[in-house]
Amino acid sequence: MLKNFLAHTRRLSILSLALLALAPAAANAADAAHPMPQYKIDINWPKLPLPNNWTFGLVGGIFVDSRDHVYIYHSPSLAPRYALSAAATPKRGKCCIAAPHVVEFDKAGNVVRTFGGPGEGYDWPNSEHGLYVDYKGNVWLGGSQTRPGQKGEPADGMVLKFSPEGKFLMQIGGRGPSKGSSDTTQLSGAANFFVDPTDNEVYIADGYGNHRVIVFDADTGKFKRQWGAYGKPPTDDDIGPYDPAAKPAQQFRIAHCVRVSKDGFVYVCDRLNNRIQVFKKDGTYVTEWIYDKETLQSGSVGSIAFWPDAKQTLLGINDMGNSQIRFVNRADGKVVGNFGWYGSWAGELMRPHEAAFDSEGNLYTSEDYRVQKFTRSGGPPVK
Repeated sequence: MLKNFLAHTRRLSILSLALLALAPAAANAADAAHPMPQYKIDINWPKLPLPNNWTFGLVGGIFVDSRDHVYIYHSPSLAPRYALSAAATPKRGKCCIAAPHVVEFDKAGNVVRTFGGPGEGYDWPNSEHGLYVDYKGNVWLGGSQTRPGQKGEPADGMVLKFSPEGKFLMQIGGRGPSKGSSDTTQLSGAANFFVDPTDNEVYIADGYGNHRVIVFDADTGKFKRQWGAYGKPPTDDDIGPYDPAAKPAQQFRIAHCVRVSKDGFVYVCDRLNNRIQVFKKDGTYVTEWIYDKETLQSGSVGSIAFWPDAKQTLLGINDMGNSQIRFVNRADGKVVGNFGWYGSWAGELMRPHEAAFDSEGNLYTSEDYRVQKFTRSGGPPVK
């Protein structure tokens, strides 16, 4: 009997060792199959209330810099009237006053710097849209208005560059309508930017009025090159409304974002065509990925952010039309999961316009009248 017991115990020990040996492999396989990070709302970011009785209008730009400082860019004129009672003459109530156009938060959510607005020597946009902080700490801003405003204000045909302290440095383009997508002197509704530290070039998604990616020297503003969908010369053809059943359009509808990966590929959000197109830096077309092609309202590809690991394993895609953040493998564009759903409660997404990661993979969203931080757990490592 003792002999049988010992034999049984020995078999169990061998089986246990086998299961322990298999456990890491099984865990790794699960992680490889499900690299989707999980998120929880951080209700303590930013620190509230904001200083000086501030409130936000529509938030058209968000960016996280190398220090994990978060910059937001909003339209004070588009804050709800009921939220600006303290700024009225005479006052209509205690709340609130529109915050400055650009607000910088530290990692803890404290306001550390603000700037923006009309000034000497440059044309301030009428509809604030798109913010990027380059490798030197300079801040790039754009505007999305492509027609004269209600009071006859000229269209936004410019991109502005400021120092980290908010000193004006350079303007590309100027006020006024588009001169066409082949013109190299004027922009039209520039939506988003990326400064490549390798070549010191600024890539501009010139997409609300024009239909292209255009590249300039980031210090002098000298034109370098441009391209449209599929790497072809940009056009301004009337291609009609988006039709999910039609073949993919040969023209960008709204080139809404541009990002350059560490390994030298250019990713362009073609928002109302529900796709990402990938290029080499010279504009050579590589591939495209289409997501939720039935989406008609706002489009499914509004912005992209690279996962903060060395290989930039994942893309976080802001799906404006469906109020979600889509996670895809950068290597092949395959979807690994979605996060979020529409709603006005904390932790829900209220028409997210852009999204960004910090160095730890935490997620920040710019929405109507607010920004939110979501703390990460799981997913690919970030170091």
